[in-house]
Amino acid sequence: MGVEGTSGEVSGIDDPVGYFLEDITYHGKTRRTRDAYERVLRRCERFLRERRGVGLRDAGQRDCMAWVHSLRGDHSPSTVATYASYLHRFFAYMTQVGAFDSNPMTLVMEEMDESIDTDPARRDIDVPTMRSFVADIRHPLDRALVVTLLKTGMRVGELCNLDLRDLYLDDPEVRAEYGTTARAHLDGRPDSLFVPSEPGRGASYNGEERTASNKRKRDTVIPVDAELRTTLKRWLAVRPDTRSPAEPLFLSTRDRWGERVTPKMVRSVVADHAERRGWHRSGGDAEENVTPHYFRHFFTTHLRDRTGDRGIVKYLRGDVASDVIDTYTHNWGDRVRRVYEANVYSLD
Repeated sequence: MGVEGTSGEVSGIDDPVGYFLEDITYHGKTRRTRDAYERVLRRCERFLRERRGVGLRDAGQRDCMAWVHSLRGDHSPSTVATYASYLHRFFAYMTQVGAFDSNPMTLVMEEMDESIDTDPARRDIDVPTMRSFVADIRHPLDRALVVTLLKTGMRVGELCNLDLRDLYLDDPEVRAEYGTTARAHLDGRPDSLFVPSEPGRGASYNGEERTASNKRKRDTVIPVDAELRTTLKRWLAVRPDTRSPAEPLFLSTRDRWGERVTPKMVRSVVADHAERRGWHRSGGDAEENVTPHYFRHFFTTHLRDRTGDRGIVKYLRGDVASDVIDTYTHNWGDRVRRVYEANVYSLD
């Protein structure tokens, strides 16, 4: 199917899709996953050949954008995003092994991420209304979970995977209670949260098997402003003990006392509070219900509108790829932190 060159790269692949499918089978993907990739990739291959006059190897960004656009109307936004991610992974792998020169889906995925998050059909909540919503949340854990999601834009799985060492609060009372626990990545960066690109669901990480995956392209350090700092400090004051060697930041105070919170728990917390506001109903769709993912959309929309800097927001969301990340981390405290603290909305 292909010939491996002297540098380890492959060339002369007659059927790129077949080559990719064979490799993901070797890597342990199930038959069901393989079939799903094959259906999507073959459909794209036919579209490019019949409608754009190019093959996968020669497809450019606009060719890929045209294919993604052709899916709309026949599929939901989430399905379109899933199919696009299949194509993105295909191109990324073929580029990595040297079969293709570049991945034309990289920029397409970045733009799709924004267009899906800012779907005009989604519920529109302004900052004063969200502030009122947060004010009604009295439980220290519930409030800490919601405010952290709203202030950082992180995914629910990333929130659940946070450990004590991922938080550095420059506060004498916190240091007296927990000592120096922050990881080296936060050295010299007080009042910050570290969100790693790892761990993965089912993997052992920092001494504990995880129930959720982080999906960041790169590790991210997110500023903790005064408001989030106060909220987290109040949570830490009542945080129960845990038997986990990882020392999770957020622990259940309900049925599974002292265990790491799970995405299901967090979604339930958000749903309960949103339901009281009329923002959530059982069976409601993504456009109607306020969920942890909605908070990520809220963060993206409002912070981007306030800063006018998509790069900063992408960095904070964890969506910045390795080729541009240094632009936003080179001078910590002078760019990311300064822009964030000057523009992040108040929830108190």
